[in-house]
Amino acid sequence: MLSQVAGHFTYGVMTLSAATFLFWSLIGGHILPAAFHGGNSVSLALQLSCSVLVVACPCALGLATPTAVLVGTSLGAKRGLLLRGGNILEKFSMVNTVVFDKTGTLTMGKPVVTKILTPERSKVTDLQEKFNHTWSEVDVLKFAAGVESNTVHPVGKAIVEAAQAVNCQNMKIVDGTFLEEPGSGAVATIENKKVSIGTLDWVQRHGVDENPFQEVEAHKSQSVVYVGIDSTLAGLIYFEDQIREDAGQVVKSLSKQGINVYMLSGDKRNNAEYVASVVGIPKEKVISGVKPREKKKFITELQKDQNIVAMVGDGINDAAALASSHVGIAMGGGVGAASEVSSIVLLGNRLSQVLDALELSRLTMKTVKQNLWWAFAYNIVGLPIAAGVLLPVTGTMLTPSIAGALMGLSSVGVMANSLFLRYKFSSKQGEIYSGSAHTKTNGDSNLLMDKSAEEHPHSDGKWKG
Repeated sequence: MLSQVAGHFTYGVMTLSAATFLFWSLIGGHILPAAFHGGNSVSLALQLSCSVLVVACPCALGLATPTAVLVGTSLGAKRGLLLRGGNILEKFSMVNTVVFDKTGTLTMGKPVVTKILTPERSKVTDLQEKFNHTWSEVDVLKFAAGVESNTVHPVGKAIVEAAQAVNCQNMKIVDGTFLEEPGSGAVATIENKKVSIGTLDWVQRHGVDENPFQEVEAHKSQSVVYVGIDSTLAGLIYFEDQIREDAGQVVKSLSKQGINVYMLSGDKRNNAEYVASVVGIPKEKVISGVKPREKKKFITELQKDQNIVAMVGDGINDAAALASSHVGIAMGGGVGAASEVSSIVLLGNRLSQVLDALELSRLTMKTVKQNLWWAFAYNIVGLPIAAGVLLPVTGTMLTPSIAGALMGLSSVGVMANSLFLRYKFSSKQGEIYSGSAHTKTNGDSNLLMDKSAEEHPHSDGKWKG
């Protein structure tokens, strides 16, 4: 946009310079006494046309945006914000809708296995008749860890760490059998057994034909993955993920600024809504149980309603949605796929950096507009004087040297205003954060951990992670 304005401005100045030369060489000499131009109207015309070019040298206009953007991006870099281009600041300053992923974004992305559930002992006989085998908690954990050792998903890492913590035997998958579907699960062959882990739909697609845990599952609020071994639903693995202490403050601040906040999650609804309630997102703005392609579709639907959408995520499940949003924001602790397609990367891996980036983008664009207004005002006043408008009335004219000095001063003004952005951003940051809000959110997040611990203790002391 700036290049178009600068291009039109340049052509306009060249035209005005040519018109000034023609006017004073052909007509102006007859208006002014010979004493004004020493009897040589062409010399006067050449001097005035040069003054027009010099006073309008688009330095102030050309520096208006680049200097502000340079200062803005450097400030971002110092505060752990990787901004991929100055146009991102313009887009983010206009955002009116922010969509958060849950796992790894609103939460820490470091889930911990809290419980492994296998079929109740009282039902072993019935299950043996139907499935011909039952599996212990350790069996379920080690087979699941064998599959998940090949993935980078946070839940997979949690399962592997839990297996290592209890010294489970390392299970190796058969080469070429590993298959992963983002948002669904993973499957592989281990010791001639087909092991699937993920959503209920995923394990059913890979041979599991019945869920003996339906009644147990109905009242759970923690996140869960299903583990299938051949045709048997061998067990459930429960895990919890601590909410980021700054999540509530970020959501509250965005809402106060009139920005719509949504949450997308592949997790089940009751768990997603609980996390949303802790951070302050209304239930009607929580979309749960969504696959990666559905996340992208949701972003597209928001954009169709004339919303300027920013998506905040951290994993490969979010990559498509991040790429399709107007501004994709990746958490610094996420996987490379999210960072590669995102416009902004929060290198500090803090959710509060979203507020930093938003405030920085708004202040930068405000500075750009101030610079442009100054540049245009300067040229609107300077160009007519350089063209000799005051010469017939007051005898005032600008020599090329004076015009050059004025042009330099205008550029200094633009540079000074751009550098002043550092002070404005630093002072604004103090207004963004509130210590009391941080304390409240941290308390809520601890409450989540305490509640989860009460509702879901480790099972009978047989397995403890």
